Amino acid sequence: MAGLIPFNRRTALPMGFEDFYNVLDDFFTDGPGLRRNLTRDSFKLDVEESADAFTIHAELPGVKKEEIGLELNDNMLTISVKKEENADEEKKNYIHRERRITSMVRKIHLGDTRSDGIKARLEDGILTISIEKERKENRSIPINID
Repeated sequence: MAGLIPFNRRTALPMGFEDFYNVLDDFFTDGPGLRRNLTRDSFKLDVEESADAFTIHAELPGVKKEEIGLELNDNMLTISVKKEENADEEKKNYIHRERRITSMVRKIHLGDTRSDGIKARLEDGILTISIEKERKENRSIPINID
């Protein structure tokens, strides 16, 4: 029964019918030589929190920085990837073409963040994003009771 859970989603909670179909795909393609197409899966993330910043590491092998979109909106970080692959091969009297367009999006809700001072770097297939935390003063005040 453990084979019914996709290997890369063991710790994630099911999100809807898509996960149900992934379970069915894994069950019916669990024979030799048959594997689920992992191009539909999303990229992996690690999110670290320190006292003054969030650091996000996203695994994006083979992705160029021009194919990545980053956006921070109301403490919600959106990482999107749109990758297009074209292969043209000319043979005798025909042209063989293959195209693949992959689009992935991950959204992460972070605590209070600053919109300035965000740094992002893509190196060896790992996207590293550093976002400084917003330092909020303790605004609690004592209230006297009459």
